[in-house]
Amino acid sequence: MTAPVFLVEPAALDSDPVVVDGAEGRHAATVRRIAVGEPVDLVDGAGHRARCVVTAVGRDTITCAVQERVFEAEPRPRITVVQALPKGDRGELAVEVMTEAGVDAVVPWQAERCITRWRGDRVARSLTKWRSAARAAAKQSRRSRIPEVAEPVGKAGVVALLESATLGIVLHEEGAVRLSQLPLPEELFGPAGHAVLVVGPEGGFSDAELAAFEDAGALRALLGPTVLRTSTAGVAALAVLQARCGRW
Repeated sequence: MTAPVFLVEPAALDSDPVVVDGAEGRHAATVRRIAVGEPVDLVDGAGHRARCVVTAVGRDTITCAVQERVFEAEPRPRITVVQALPKGDRGELAVEVMTEAGVDAVVPWQAERCITRWRGDRVARSLTKWRSAARAAAKQSRRSRIPEVAEPVGKAGVVALLESATLGIVLHEEGAVRLSQLPLPEELFGPAGHAVLVVGPEGGFSDAELAAFEDAGALRALLGPTVLRTSTAGVAALAVLQARCGRW
């Protein structure tokens, strides 16, 4: 079984021993009841990992002796999911499962037919929830990197992302080619390879959105014979693409 992961500030990983305090220390000592002698991994959320053994446990702290330090490079190709805003708390669910599956970045998208609307103070509150979901899921899945959750974008922002991507894919039930069979360009496997997956809202894409995304170079792709919720389509597509790219 892999060691539990706790998130620390980057500077802390340069010390030895490392004292984990604050919310992470309290979680380790009080909730997880980590004991002396147990292995733990400390990460900074940006790819650095310290493999440690716990040498002391306080009321709200653990002290860790570093056994090994490693840097885990970002997987290639990079995969970004543009996620249309789902209803209720399904946005946090989408971020959680995509983080567990290995997404590199999530971009909230205010699509024309989104039922949910982020306005005013709700933008900051919703982003905080999405980023907290990414942070918790990264720890649960033992990742050393927390995926970026970007600022929300509209149609123009999605177009800009697709124009800069090596491969842009719009998940659509009327796609002529299944994602599992979509030809992948050689450039995707280069050092700058970047795939952008666009997941539409419950109400579907508008004609104007589809036209703009295709003008930006995106390809329509079908996942399968069933129609998935917007909150689950992203993780399904991510799994297919990672398997095809050799990340899985």
